[in-house]
Amino acid sequence: MNKVLTRPTWTHGTTEVFKTGTWRASLPHYVKPPSPCHQACPVNGDIAEWIGLARARDFRGAWEVLTRHNPFPAIAGRICHHPCETACNRGAYDESVSICKLERAVGDIALEAGWGYAPPAAERDGHIAIVGGGPSGLSAAFQLRRRGWRVTIYESQRKLGGLMRYGIPSYRLARPVLDGEIARIIALGVEVQCDHALKTASDFDNLRATHDAVYLAVGASRPKRLPNVPDRAPWLMDGAEYLAHSAAGTPPALGRRLVVVGGGSAAMDVARSARRAGHDVTILSLEREDQMPAQREELAEALEEGIALVDGAMLTAVMPKTGSGLSLSCTRVLFEPGAMRGQFTVKPVAGSDFEMAADAVVVAIGQDADLSALSQRLGAEGGLLTVADRQATSLDGVWAGGDVASMARFVTEAIGMGKRAALDIDRVLRGASAETGEGERPVGIESIATWYHPKHARATGLLRPAVERVATGLEVQLGLELEQALEEAGRCFSCGECTHCDNCFHYCPDLAIRRVNGGYEVLTDYCKGCGICVKECPTGSMTMREESK
Repeated sequence: MNKVLTRPTWTHGTTEVFKTGTWRASLPHYVKPPSPCHQACPVNGDIAEWIGLARARDFRGAWEVLTRHNPFPAIAGRICHHPCETACNRGAYDESVSICKLERAVGDIALEAGWGYAPPAAERDGHIAIVGGGPSGLSAAFQLRRRGWRVTIYESQRKLGGLMRYGIPSYRLARPVLDGEIARIIALGVEVQCDHALKTASDFDNLRATHDAVYLAVGASRPKRLPNVPDRAPWLMDGAEYLAHSAAGTPPALGRRLVVVGGGSAAMDVARSARRAGHDVTILSLEREDQMPAQREELAEALEEGIALVDGAMLTAVMPKTGSGLSLSCTRVLFEPGAMRGQFTVKPVAGSDFEMAADAVVVAIGQDADLSALSQRLGAEGGLLTVADRQATSLDGVWAGGDVASMARFVTEAIGMGKRAALDIDRVLRGASAETGEGERPVGIESIATWYHPKHARATGLLRPAVERVATGLEVQLGLELEQALEEAGRCFSCGECTHCDNCFHYCPDLAIRRVNGGYEVLTDYCKGCGICVKECPTGSMTMREESK
């Protein structure tokens, strides 16, 4: 009988001889697209990166990444309007990450540890004038000094800080925090001249003549007026003036009943400061409650503190009453916001008039920039200096930012403008060409393998009880405990950031992923383009791209 010889179904050889890469139509690529929080951040902070470092307990590393873009993490973590959280992909899954509170946690750790910035690697020949020592001017000074330029800040007030010191009360921003983060910037070697106001066009000309570049960040100091009340009256005060007195520890005596006109953050700050000074306070807002520009938590905290709100209403006249006090004539209105920030229309509602009693009125409806020393030399429109994308003005060697150049009246927006201007000043003084090109599309939640992220409630910081915070003036919002912060950092999807989880390596059916140099590479000889690695990526840091052959 003849024997039939058969080949075994197994082999002692290697499958590397079967180069299946010729089968594919698309190839996976490792990418680092921006996270949506990064694109929404006013300073373009590398949020996913620093949260990843904090998650690994490398708080020094997290702080160093944070302060590439913003020298005020402990400040921003208390007062930022956090558009990053609105953009957060996690918000479409369960709840957005508490990015702002995590930033505060890292910033507070840095202050407690006394961390400082390394001195510039080299000194450069060039002197830049920063006019205004508020958030935008300090941000620009920080970025320029780190790059070795000589920087002098010219500030009109006795101390640096601008709005952060004279406009934001200490119950929202503790002064040791403000002073600590400013001191680190000055320690880099920034020169400071306080009580030095820019008053005339000649003052501006002298600055230009004695410096290689000028950054204007003088803020907005001219209060807006109500049309139906006199400019001056013993019972009337501007909101910024009230806050400045309050910050100095000398709140004005304005009688027991105070009406604060306005619906933004400044109005909330005035009302809550007045409440702490012992007043019965009512906020009168043109906007309905859901339209008010103040942050939701500010209004909620104000109402908890016993402040009354009359929304969707307008003050039409103020009449002193016989004896003492005031009678405020008001009417209900329909408020419609315009296409641009600061634009709106108001329609009085017929037959809706009503009266309010008060002893004083504080108007906190915003401020305009004072361009009297600048408008003769620089282009302006709508009460603002005209600037290009990188904050350059119409005059060579002069940049501008913050409230003098934008209606985006948020501290972190001002910080971002200072950063942009500083980078452009650095580029121009070095004679480098401007970078061009469109930004990458941010990672969407459809790119995140959400099944690797268990649903988990968002961390909420504690509030000091209303009675205690009104009585003591201490900070209202309390920070996260360390373990809370670590747990919250663990909720971050790390959008666009490879976390070296090895999913792509383990799930590839063709063994076409190789670990290399702390990362990975695709072995194109073997990858069939099935896309499993991309599907299993928990951070959206891989994508498929069609190949043409």
